[in-house]
Amino acid sequence: MILAASDTGFFNGFHDFFHSETWYVIENVFVFFVAVFWLAVAYWVYKDARRRIEDPWLVTMATVLGLMPFVGALIYMLFRPPEYLEDVRERELEIKAMEERMARRDLRCPVCRSEVDAGFLVCPVCTTKLKQACRSCNAPLESLWQVCPYCETPMDTPAALELGHTAALEPPRRERRRTP
Repeated sequence: MILAASDTGFFNGFHDFFHSETWYVIENVFVFFVAVFWLAVAYWVYKDARRRIEDPWLVTMATVLGLMPFVGALIYMLFRPPEYLEDVRERELEIKAMEERMARRDLRCPVCRSEVDAGFLVCPVCTTKLKQACRSCNAPLESLWQVCPYCETPMDTPAALELGHTAALEPPRRERRRTP
């Protein structure tokens, strides 16, 4: 009997605490913070979806998914686009700027870096030979072309002629001495 009376007193203390005003205040504050956290997560999903998704309908669907308590935000995080729209646009602008720089790169003399026209045969500043002229129509030709695209005249490649010419004039090479 003494043991039963002391057990009742111990559990009565817990019972009294969980039915007291203090417990109801703690419980209400906890529920309030959970509700605020849930709404904050839903708002974060909405803001993040607006930064990553262009289609307003998909942003709405992501926000509705984010309103599902806590699980919705996890699902959204698994399937959201990996980049912000701003980063995608910035990368596209950088690529476009690099392409423009690459296109402009060929319009400079390789020696003096002055601007030259695509049709120039010689740099007007430093007189470096930029292109070869076709022997029949005098159109500027690229060094690797084998036929003039304007008049279909076959081109003599001066580099091949010079290599063959210089190879014939060079003395034969000596063999290396082998050391035993």
